[in-house]
Amino acid sequence: MTTPNTTLDIAGLETVYDRLATAIDAAGDKSELFLVKLALLNAQALGDAEAFQQQVEAALRDL
Repeated sequence: MTTPNTTLDIAGLETVYDRLATAIDAAGDKSELFLVKLALLNAQALGDAEAFQQQVEAALRDL
């Protein structure tokens, strides 16, 4: 499946970061489960397993 090449600007990324941080705090001791569920939902929305794999690899770099 081909997806349009869209990106978030800095303001959009800051909004996403703030919401994600708030959600992680709200999840408390279930934050790992929340992050897995979020990743799976985003993979489904992306609709491209290879693109998702590339994002996973990018996120693992320089931890």
